[in-house]
Amino acid sequence: MSETTENKEQLEEVTEPTNEEVAEKVNEQSEQQVLSVEEELQAKIKELEAKLEEEENRFLRLRADFDNLRRRSQLDREAAEKYRAQKLLTELLPVLDNLERALQVEVTSEDAVSLYKGIEMVYRTFIEATKQEGLEAIAAEGETFDPTVHQAVMQESDSDKESGIVLRELQKGYKLKDRVLRPSMVSVNE
Repeated sequence: MSETTENKEQLEEVTEPTNEEVAEKVNEQSEQQVLSVEEELQAKIKELEAKLEEEENRFLRLRADFDNLRRRSQLDREAAEKYRAQKLLTELLPVLDNLERALQVEVTSEDAVSLYKGIEMVYRTFIEATKQEGLEAIAAEGETFDPTVHQAVMQESDSDKESGIVLRELQKGYKLKDRVLRPSMVSVNE
């Protein structure tokens, strides 16, 4: 029996952990649990930070798009205001041409002279009204040919002038502020 008792005692010693061992195991398990919880929290934090950064970038892009839209709208409104009379003035250019042609006619009789003076007054009033809206004639004769404001319809030769100089203006051109409404039709020196 003594062997059995000894075996039991040895078994009890082997199988029964001490309080310190139990405490160490519990500490190890709790440390592992804390580490796994910390890792989960770190992963969740990184995920949320990534989402936050993505949303901030999206917000910044939307804000930039909105600012661009507002700026474009403002420019469109300013252009519409600046060139509001463009369509009307473009349609009135033939009237202006006809008044100028009427003033080029030579008059000899008294009736024709009074009619001429009336047309001249209408022409001056018309010119003043269009100038107030920003209409201006494009300089042509004697100027260097500029394809942005002149339209060459003929070439002539004049040895006294340089090549590329406008010799004659066949039809007046006009600008509204900085926009060409109608280019000048010109004859250019070869």
